Amino acid sequence: MKYNTLLSAFLLFFSMQIFGQVYTEKIVGEKNQQLKDSLAIEKYPYALPIWGEKVAQKGYKLPYSAGLSINYFWQDSDIIIKDLEVGFNNGPLYNLDEIVRFDKSSVVTSSVTIRPDVWLLPFLNVYGIFGQSKTTTKINAGIWIPDADNNWTQITSINSSANFDATTFGFGMTPTIGIGGGWLALDMNMAWTDISSLDKPAFSYIFGPRLGKTFKLRKPDRNIALWVGGFRVHISGDTNGTISLGDVLNLEDAEQKVNNGLDKVAENQTKVDTWWNGLTPAQQNNPANVAKHNTADRALTSAGTFLTTLDGALSTAESSTVQYSLHKAPKDMWNFIVGSQFQYSKHIMFRVEAGFLGTRTQVLGGLQYRFGL
Repeated sequence: MKYNTLLSAFLLFFSMQIFGQVYTEKIVGEKNQQLKDSLAIEKYPYALPIWGEKVAQKGYKLPYSAGLSINYFWQDSDIIIKDLEVGFNNGPLYNLDEIVRFDKSSVVTSSVTIRPDVWLLPFLNVYGIFGQSKTTTKINAGIWIPDADNNWTQITSINSSANFDATTFGFGMTPTIGIGGGWLALDMNMAWTDISSLDKPAFSYIFGPRLGKTFKLRKPDRNIALWVGGFRVHISGDTNGTISLGDVLNLEDAEQKVNNGLDKVAENQTKVDTWWNGLTPAQQNNPANVAKHNTADRALTSAGTFLTTLDGALSTAESSTVQYSLHKAPKDMWNFIVGSQFQYSKHIMFRVEAGFLGTRTQVLGGLQYRFGL
Protein backbone atom coordinates (compact mmCIF):
# COMPACT_ATOMS: atom_id res chain seq x y z
CA MET A 1 0.00 0.00 0.00
CA LYS A 2 0.99 3.61 -0.52
CA TYR A 3 -0.42 6.20 1.86
CA ASN A 4 1.83 8.86 0.34
CA THR A 5 -0.91 11.19 -0.82
CA LEU A 6 -2.47 11.07 2.63
CA LEU A 7 0.59 12.95 3.86
CA SER A 8 1.12 15.35 1.00
CA ALA A 9 -0.20 18.28 3.03
CA PHE A 10 3.16 18.30 4.75
CA LEU A 11 5.16 19.13 1.67
CA LEU A 12 5.55 22.85 2.29
CA PHE A 13 4.57 23.16 5.96
CA PHE A 14 8.12 23.69 7.14
CA SER A 15 9.57 25.72 4.30
CA MET A 16 8.13 29.15 4.91
CA GLN A 17 10.53 30.79 7.34
CA ILE A 18 12.37 33.02 4.89
CA PHE A 19 12.96 36.32 6.69
CA GLY A 20 15.88 38.31 5.21
CA GLN A 21 18.14 39.41 8.03
CA VAL A 22 17.94 43.22 7.92
CA TYR A 23 16.69 45.38 10.77
CA THR A 24 16.37 48.89 12.21
CA GLU A 25 19.51 49.47 14.27
CA LYS A 26 20.13 51.89 17.13
CA ILE A 27 23.48 53.59 16.48
CA VAL A 28 25.63 53.69 19.63
CA GLY A 29 29.26 54.34 20.54
CA GLU A 30 31.63 57.25 20.11
CA LYS A 31 33.10 55.97 16.84
CA ASN A 32 29.62 56.08 15.30
CA GLN A 33 28.77 59.57 16.58
CA GLN A 34 29.24 61.18 13.16
CA LEU A 35 26.75 58.74 11.58
CA LYS A 36 24.31 59.32 14.42
CA ASP A 37 24.56 63.11 14.01
CA SER A 38 24.01 62.88 10.24
CA LEU A 39 20.87 60.81 10.75
CA ALA A 40 19.51 63.46 13.12
CA ILE A 41 19.55 66.18 10.46
CA GLU A 42 19.09 64.18 7.26
CA LYS A 43 15.63 64.16 5.69
CA TYR A 44 14.29 60.62 5.31
CA PRO A 45 13.49 60.17 1.57
CA TYR A 46 10.90 57.33 1.61
CA ALA A 47 7.22 56.96 2.51
CA LEU A 48 7.79 53.73 4.45
CA PRO A 49 8.14 52.77 7.17
CA ILE A 50 5.58 54.87 8.99
CA TRP A 51 7.43 57.26 11.33
CA GLY A 52 10.63 56.45 9.47
CA GLU A 53 11.95 60.00 9.53
CA LYS A 54 11.24 60.49 13.23
CA VAL A 55 12.96 57.24 14.13
CA ALA A 56 15.97 57.98 11.90
CA GLN A 57 16.41 61.39 13.51
CA LYS A 58 16.56 59.74 16.92
CA GLY A 59 19.69 57.82 15.88
CA TYR A 60 18.32 54.67 14.24
CA LYS A 61 19.69 53.40 10.93
CA LEU A 62 16.89 51.99 8.76
CA PRO A 63 17.20 49.43 5.93
CA TYR A 64 15.59 50.12 2.57
CA SER A 65 11.86 49.92 3.10
CA ALA A 66 10.95 47.30 0.46
CA GLY A 67 12.49 44.09 -0.78
CA LEU A 68 12.11 40.98 -2.90
CA SER A 69 13.63 37.61 -1.92
CA ILE A 70 14.00 34.33 -3.77
CA ASN A 71 14.81 31.28 -1.68
CA TYR A 72 15.56 27.60 -2.17
CA PHE A 73 14.59 25.29 0.70
CA TRP A 74 15.19 21.57 1.38
CA GLN A 75 13.88 19.62 4.35
CA ASP A 76 13.50 16.09 5.71
CA SER A 77 10.98 15.83 8.56
CA ASP A 78 9.39 12.93 10.48
CA ILE A 79 5.65 13.04 11.15
CA ILE A 80 3.11 11.17 13.27
CA ILE A 81 -0.22 9.91 11.90
CA LYS A 82 -3.29 8.78 13.85
CA ASP A 83 -7.10 8.57 13.56
CA LEU A 84 -6.74 7.06 10.10
CA GLU A 85 -9.98 6.28 8.25
CA VAL A 86 -10.12 4.88 4.72
CA GLY A 87 -12.99 4.03 2.37
CA PHE A 88 -13.46 3.12 -1.29
CA ASN A 89 -15.65 4.51 -4.09
CA ASN A 90 -17.44 6.93 -1.74
CA GLY A 91 -18.52 4.11 0.57
CA PRO A 92 -18.23 4.10 4.37
CA LEU A 93 -14.91 5.04 6.00
CA TYR A 94 -13.22 2.33 8.10
CA ASN A 95 -11.22 3.34 11.16
CA LEU A 96 -7.82 1.64 10.86
CA ASP A 97 -6.10 3.23 13.85
CA GLU A 98 -6.11 -0.04 15.81
CA ILE A 99 -4.73 -2.27 13.07
CA VAL A 100 -2.37 0.03 11.12
CA ARG A 101 0.97 0.85 12.79
CA PHE A 102 3.35 3.42 11.35
CA ASP A 103 7.00 2.66 11.97
CA LYS A 104 8.37 5.83 10.34
CA SER A 105 6.74 8.40 8.10
CA SER A 106 8.65 11.34 6.68
CA VAL A 107 8.40 14.07 4.08
CA VAL A 108 11.31 15.30 1.95
CA THR A 109 10.60 18.68 0.36
CA SER A 110 12.41 21.00 -2.02
CA SER A 111 10.86 24.34 -2.88
CA VAL A 112 11.46 27.71 -4.49
CA THR A 113 9.72 30.61 -2.78
CA ILE A 114 9.37 34.30 -3.63
CA ARG A 115 8.74 36.78 -0.85
CA PRO A 116 7.95 40.49 -1.35
CA ASP A 117 8.17 42.54 1.85
CA VAL A 118 7.91 46.07 3.25
CA TRP A 119 8.82 47.70 6.55
CA LEU A 120 5.39 48.88 7.67
CA LEU A 121 6.82 50.27 10.91
CA PRO A 122 10.48 50.86 11.80
CA PHE A 123 10.50 47.68 13.88
CA LEU A 124 7.93 45.59 11.98
CA ASN A 125 8.44 43.89 8.61
CA VAL A 126 5.43 42.34 6.80
CA TYR A 127 5.66 40.03 3.79
CA GLY A 128 3.84 37.76 1.38
CA ILE A 129 4.70 34.15 0.47
CA PHE A 130 4.39 32.53 -2.96
CA GLY A 131 5.99 29.12 -3.54
CA GLN A 132 6.19 26.04 -5.75
CA SER A 133 7.55 22.76 -4.40
CA LYS A 134 8.18 19.09 -5.04
CA THR A 135 7.91 16.55 -2.26
CA THR A 136 8.57 12.88 -1.67
CA THR A 137 6.57 11.16 1.07
CA LYS A 138 8.06 8.01 2.57
CA ILE A 139 5.96 5.49 4.51
CA ASN A 140 6.97 2.46 6.57
CA ALA A 141 4.00 0.78 8.24
CA GLY A 142 2.05 -2.47 8.49
CA ILE A 143 -1.35 -4.02 9.22
CA TRP A 144 -1.38 -5.93 12.54
CA ILE A 145 -3.93 -8.36 13.98
CA PRO A 146 -4.16 -10.29 17.30
CA ASP A 147 -4.50 -14.01 18.04
CA ALA A 148 -6.24 -15.84 20.90
CA ASP A 149 -3.45 -14.94 23.35
CA ASN A 150 -3.65 -11.26 22.35
CA ASN A 151 -0.29 -11.49 20.58
CA TRP A 152 -0.26 -9.08 17.64
CA THR A 153 1.45 -10.00 14.37
CA GLN A 154 1.98 -8.07 11.15
CA ILE A 155 0.17 -9.57 8.15
CA THR A 156 1.34 -7.11 5.50
CA SER A 157 3.84 -4.26 5.21
CA ILE A 158 3.58 -0.76 3.77
CA ASN A 159 6.87 0.55 2.38
CA SER A 160 6.46 3.19 -0.29
CA SER A 161 7.30 6.65 -1.58
CA ALA A 162 5.72 9.00 -4.12
CA ASN A 163 6.27 12.48 -5.56
CA PHE A 164 3.86 15.42 -5.57
CA ASP A 165 3.73 19.07 -6.63
CA ALA A 166 2.10 21.91 -4.69
CA THR A 167 1.54 25.66 -4.60
CA THR A 168 1.81 27.67 -1.40
CA PHE A 169 0.64 31.17 -0.53
CA GLY A 170 0.60 33.09 2.75
CA PHE A 171 1.79 36.09 4.71
CA GLY A 172 3.91 36.87 7.74
CA MET A 173 5.48 39.50 9.94
CA THR A 174 8.75 39.95 11.80
CA PRO A 175 9.09 42.28 14.79
CA THR A 176 12.81 43.02 15.16
CA ILE A 177 15.22 45.42 16.85
CA GLY A 178 18.97 45.94 16.78
CA ILE A 179 21.38 47.83 19.04
CA GLY A 180 25.06 48.27 18.24
CA GLY A 181 25.15 45.33 15.83
CA GLY A 182 23.30 42.88 18.06
CA TRP A 183 19.69 42.09 17.19
CA LEU A 184 16.60 40.03 17.98
CA ALA A 185 14.03 38.92 15.39
CA LEU A 186 10.73 37.09 15.99
CA ASP A 187 9.62 35.72 12.62
CA MET A 188 6.08 34.32 12.30
CA ASN A 189 3.87 33.47 9.35
CA MET A 190 0.76 31.64 8.18
CA ALA A 191 0.60 29.70 4.92
CA TRP A 192 -1.84 27.58 2.92
CA THR A 193 -0.64 24.72 0.69
CA ASP A 194 -2.85 23.73 -2.24
CA ILE A 195 -2.65 20.09 -3.36
CA SER A 196 -5.11 18.48 -5.79
CA SER A 197 -5.66 15.41 -3.60
CA LEU A 198 -6.88 17.46 -0.61
CA ASP A 199 -10.42 18.76 -0.08
CA LYS A 200 -9.06 22.18 0.88
CA PRO A 201 -5.63 23.89 1.22
CA ALA A 202 -3.67 22.80 4.27
CA PHE A 203 -2.82 25.44 6.90
CA SER A 204 0.46 25.91 8.76
CA TYR A 205 1.88 28.39 11.29
CA ILE A 206 5.61 28.96 11.73
CA PHE A 207 7.39 30.77 14.60
CA GLY A 208 11.14 31.36 14.50
CA PRO A 209 12.97 33.45 17.09
CA ARG A 210 16.56 34.42 16.27
CA LEU A 211 19.33 36.16 18.19
CA GLY A 212 22.31 37.42 16.20
CA LYS A 213 25.24 39.75 15.72
CA THR A 214 26.25 41.73 12.64
CA PHE A 215 29.94 42.40 11.98
CA LYS A 216 30.90 45.34 9.80
CA LEU A 217 33.43 44.92 7.01
CA ARG A 218 35.76 47.56 5.56
CA LYS A 219 33.51 48.77 2.77
CA PRO A 220 30.52 50.92 3.80
CA ASP A 221 27.25 48.99 4.29
CA ARG A 222 29.03 45.66 3.79
CA ASN A 223 28.75 43.18 6.66
CA ILE A 224 28.30 39.59 7.78
CA ALA A 225 25.55 38.52 10.20
CA LEU A 226 25.58 35.34 12.28
CA TRP A 227 22.67 34.00 14.30
CA VAL A 228 21.19 31.13 16.28
CA GLY A 229 17.56 30.42 16.96
CA GLY A 230 14.66 28.02 16.93
CA PHE A 231 12.06 26.80 14.44
CA ARG A 232 8.58 25.83 15.64
CA VAL A 233 5.82 24.54 13.37
CA HIS A 234 2.11 24.07 13.99
CA ILE A 235 -0.17 22.59 11.34
CA SER A 236 -3.89 22.01 10.94
CA GLY A 237 -4.08 18.43 12.15
CA ASP A 238 -7.10 17.08 10.27
CA THR A 239 -6.79 16.15 6.59
CA ASN A 240 -9.48 14.80 4.25
CA GLY A 241 -9.29 13.98 0.57
CA THR A 242 -9.91 11.65 -2.37
CA ILE A 243 -7.29 9.91 -4.51
CA SER A 244 -7.12 7.23 -7.18
CA LEU A 245 -6.75 3.66 -5.95
CA GLY A 246 -3.74 3.27 -8.24
CA ASP A 247 -1.96 6.01 -6.26
CA VAL A 248 -2.56 4.14 -3.01
CA LEU A 249 -1.76 0.55 -3.97
CA ASN A 250 0.93 -1.20 -5.92
CA LEU A 251 -1.58 -3.00 -8.14
CA GLU A 252 0.92 -5.64 -9.29
CA ASP A 253 0.92 -7.48 -5.96
CA ALA A 254 -2.10 -5.90 -4.21
CA GLU A 255 -4.47 -8.82 -4.84
CA GLN A 256 -1.99 -11.37 -3.51
CA LYS A 257 -1.36 -9.30 -0.39
CA VAL A 258 -5.10 -8.90 0.22
CA ASN A 259 -5.74 -12.64 -0.19
CA ASN A 260 -2.86 -13.51 2.16
CA GLY A 261 -4.19 -11.02 4.67
CA LEU A 262 -7.70 -12.44 4.52
CA ASP A 263 -6.34 -15.96 5.05
CA LYS A 264 -4.40 -14.80 8.10
CA VAL A 265 -7.46 -12.99 9.50
CA ALA A 266 -9.60 -16.12 9.06
CA GLU A 267 -6.92 -18.27 10.71
CA ASN A 268 -6.66 -15.99 13.74
CA GLN A 269 -10.44 -15.66 13.99
CA THR A 270 -10.70 -19.46 14.19
CA LYS A 271 -8.09 -19.51 16.96
CA VAL A 272 -9.93 -16.81 18.91
CA ASP A 273 -13.30 -18.58 18.52
CA THR A 274 -11.81 -21.93 19.55
CA TRP A 275 -10.21 -20.39 22.63
CA TRP A 276 -13.38 -18.55 23.63
CA ASN A 277 -15.71 -21.52 23.11
CA GLY A 278 -13.37 -23.68 25.17
CA LEU A 279 -13.75 -21.49 28.25
CA THR A 280 -16.19 -22.32 31.03
CA PRO A 281 -19.07 -19.89 31.69
CA ALA A 282 -17.19 -18.58 34.71
CA GLN A 283 -14.06 -17.98 32.64
CA GLN A 284 -16.13 -16.23 29.97
CA ASN A 285 -17.43 -13.88 32.65
CA ASN A 286 -13.90 -13.02 33.77
CA PRO A 287 -13.36 -9.32 32.89
CA ALA A 288 -9.81 -10.01 31.66
CA ASN A 289 -11.00 -12.71 29.25
CA VAL A 290 -13.92 -10.54 28.10
CA ALA A 291 -11.58 -7.66 27.34
CA LYS A 292 -9.15 -9.94 25.48
CA HIS A 293 -11.97 -11.51 23.43
CA ASN A 294 -13.59 -8.18 22.59
CA THR A 295 -10.29 -6.61 21.52
CA ALA A 296 -9.37 -9.55 19.28
CA ASP A 297 -12.86 -9.81 17.81
CA ARG A 298 -13.04 -6.07 17.10
CA ALA A 299 -9.60 -5.92 15.45
CA LEU A 300 -10.14 -9.04 13.34
CA THR A 301 -13.57 -7.82 12.22
CA SER A 302 -12.09 -4.45 11.31
CA ALA A 303 -9.23 -6.02 9.33
CA GLY A 304 -11.52 -8.53 7.60
CA THR A 305 -14.12 -5.93 6.62
CA PHE A 306 -11.46 -3.55 5.31
CA LEU A 307 -9.62 -6.20 3.29
CA THR A 308 -12.87 -7.60 1.86
CA THR A 309 -13.97 -4.14 0.74
CA LEU A 310 -10.54 -3.48 -0.72
CA ASP A 311 -10.70 -6.78 -2.60
CA GLY A 312 -13.95 -5.63 -4.21
CA ALA A 313 -12.45 -2.26 -5.18
CA LEU A 314 -9.52 -4.04 -6.86
CA SER A 315 -11.89 -5.58 -9.39
CA THR A 316 -12.37 -2.09 -10.85
CA ALA A 317 -8.98 -0.72 -9.81
CA GLU A 318 -8.55 1.61 -12.79
CA SER A 319 -11.71 3.57 -11.93
CA SER A 320 -11.79 3.07 -8.15
CA THR A 321 -11.11 5.90 -5.71
CA VAL A 322 -9.99 6.07 -2.09
CA GLN A 323 -11.47 8.48 0.45
CA TYR A 324 -9.43 9.18 3.57
CA SER A 325 -9.36 11.12 6.80
CA LEU A 326 -6.46 11.39 9.26
CA HIS A 327 -4.83 13.52 11.93
CA LYS A 328 -1.18 14.44 11.49
CA ALA A 329 1.48 16.23 13.52
CA PRO A 330 5.23 16.82 13.32
CA LYS A 331 7.15 14.40 15.50
CA ASP A 332 9.02 17.32 17.06
CA MET A 333 7.55 20.83 17.26
CA TRP A 334 10.96 22.54 17.62
CA ASN A 335 14.39 22.27 16.06
CA PHE A 336 17.56 24.38 16.34
CA ILE A 337 18.78 26.69 13.57
CA VAL A 338 22.02 28.51 12.77
CA GLY A 339 22.51 30.94 9.91
CA SER A 340 24.58 33.62 8.25
CA GLN A 341 24.03 36.47 5.81
CA PHE A 342 26.53 38.38 3.69
CA GLN A 343 25.35 41.89 2.90
CA TYR A 344 27.16 43.01 -0.23
CA SER A 345 25.43 46.39 -0.09
CA LYS A 346 22.22 47.86 1.32
CA HIS A 347 20.59 46.58 -1.88
CA ILE A 348 21.89 42.97 -2.13
CA MET A 349 22.15 40.19 0.50
CA PHE A 350 22.99 36.47 0.34
CA ARG A 351 21.75 34.13 3.06
CA VAL A 352 22.23 30.52 4.22
CA GLU A 353 20.61 28.71 7.13
CA ALA A 354 20.59 25.17 8.51
CA GLY A 355 18.21 23.49 10.94
CA PHE A 356 18.91 20.29 12.88
CA LEU A 357 18.41 18.39 16.16
CA GLY A 358 15.24 16.43 16.79
CA THR A 359 13.63 14.74 13.78
CA ARG A 360 13.78 17.64 11.30
CA THR A 361 16.73 18.63 9.10
CA GLN A 362 16.59 21.62 6.78
CA VAL A 363 18.78 23.84 4.59
CA LEU A 364 17.91 27.23 3.10
CA GLY A 365 19.70 29.52 0.65
CA GLY A 366 18.43 32.88 -0.53
CA LEU A 367 19.09 36.09 -2.43
CA GLN A 368 17.46 39.37 -1.46
CA TYR A 369 17.24 42.73 -3.25
CA ARG A 370 16.11 45.85 -1.33
CA PHE A 371 15.02 49.29 -2.48
CA GLY A 372 13.36 52.39 -1.10
CA LEU A 373 9.63 52.85 -1.25
